[in-house]
Amino acid sequence: MSKYVISSSPHLRDNVSTRRIMQDVCIALLPAALVGVLFFGYRSAVVLALSVAAAVLSEWFYCKASHTKNTIGDFSAVVTGMLLAMNMPSTVPYWMPVIGAVIAILLCKSIFGGIGQNFINPALAARAILSLSWASQMNTFATPSFGNLAGVDAVASATPISGAAAGGFTLGQLFLGNIPGTIGETCKLALLLGAAYLFYRQVITWHIPAAFIGTFAVCYLIATGFNVTEVIYQLLSGGLILGAFFMATDYSSSPATAKGKIVFGVGCGLLLFIFRYCKNTPAEWCSYAILLMNVVSPLIERVTGVKSFGEGKKNG
Repeated sequence: MSKYVISSSPHLRDNVSTRRIMQDVCIALLPAALVGVLFFGYRSAVVLALSVAAAVLSEWFYCKASHTKNTIGDFSAVVTGMLLAMNMPSTVPYWMPVIGAVIAILLCKSIFGGIGQNFINPALAARAILSLSWASQMNTFATPSFGNLAGVDAVASATPISGAAAGGFTLGQLFLGNIPGTIGETCKLALLLGAAYLFYRQVITWHIPAAFIGTFAVCYLIATGFNVTEVIYQLLSGGLILGAFFMATDYSSSPATAKGKIVFGVGCGLLLFIFRYCKNTPAEWCSYAILLMNVVSPLIERVTGVKSFGEGKKNG
């Protein structure tokens, strides 16, 4: 006689672990991080190292202080540290990535229960806090100097977005990353290679990136009278590619269903368009667009989620 086990969902399981997923994300981020070091010098490597070290140590300290299982082995703190550093200019003081990493891990992740429980992306939330607290340092971008590992000699206060929109950079410069910007956002080729790896490893799906980038592009096409060149400039400027593939797709702070992911991506694209086009300011708004959608993600999940078996409308 066969025995059947009755248990709660989920009934389908996978051998994929959090550690493996986080390691894949680290591998996918490496090309953009290495290009950032080549373009902006040794300071980029120092900022990356300090951010990752501070994130890992913060998580270790919290686990010790709260007498909970040590979770630094799942590599989620490493990913948070890398993403935070890649969203910062190489010119920031060395204490800034340390403070940002502590904020990301303790205030934006651990206090909510750790990985899987945070409702906003920790790296983006920390970046937003740093930008609001030290706007000058976070909005001063180094002039790239490929291969000059000793560092750069000059800084550009103008943002990549304002320069690109005005035609200050060629499409080739924007695609290859030879523009002022944060450590990890400038080289779109490296970011797309990393995104391709994530798709290959089935870490992310197409729903959020396609909806995010597609909505933004369509809105800009309509607003500019179908000026394709301007739309391409905008797609290759700022943190759109980094945000769409590596941060908006964060498991904890985005919907789990396919419909929810599409709604989430559309919201991100629409908000970024409104911020960039209507606000007409030199600030990079991609982080804020994603953070705002993180906040409404539970509502999206509730509306688009699959109903439980047997659930229906109540009579009367």
